[in-house]
Amino acid sequence: MAEEQGFEAMARAIIDSNLYMVLGTADRDGTPWVSPVYYAPSAYRDFIWVSRPEAQHSRNLEMRREVSIVIFDSSVPISTGKAVYMSATAQVLAGDERAGAIEIFSRRSLAHGGMEWTLGRVEPPSHLRLYRAVADDVYVLDPDDRRVPVTL
Repeated sequence: MAEEQGFEAMARAIIDSNLYMVLGTADRDGTPWVSPVYYAPSAYRDFIWVSRPEAQHSRNLEMRREVSIVIFDSSVPISTGKAVYMSATAQVLAGDERAGAIEIFSRRSLAHGGMEWTLGRVEPPSHLRLYRAVADDVYVLDPDDRRVPVTL
C-alpha cells in the first residue's frame, strides 16, 4: 500500500512540476504523430491545452479521439528520469464546457509567467481552440522498469 501511494505521489509531482506533455495522436489510417503542448491539469486526469485546429494533432483528433500522453522532465541526467504515461480520450471543447477549462488554463499560464486566457482567444474568429484529454489509464515505471498503474 505504501509503495502504491509512493507511485501516485510521484505521478502527481511529475504532473505538477512540468509544463509540457507529449501528445500522441494518429490519423484515420493510423499514422502516428506526436506533439509537445503546454498543458494545465485538472484533477490529475483532465489535461487542457490550446492549439490551432489545422495543426496535425488537432486534425488527427477530428478523426480519432484516442490519444497517448507522456509527461516527463527531459532535463534530468540519464537513468534518473521518471514519467507519467497515459491513454486518454481527447476533443476540442465547445459550448459551456469551455468556461471552466479556460479558467484553469489561464490560471496556470499566469502562474508560469504566461498571458491571461479568455474565451475570446479560443473561439472564432480566433485561430486557436481549447482542447481537453481525459485519461483512462495512468502508469508510471517502477525501479525495475515495469509499468505500474496508478489511481489519481
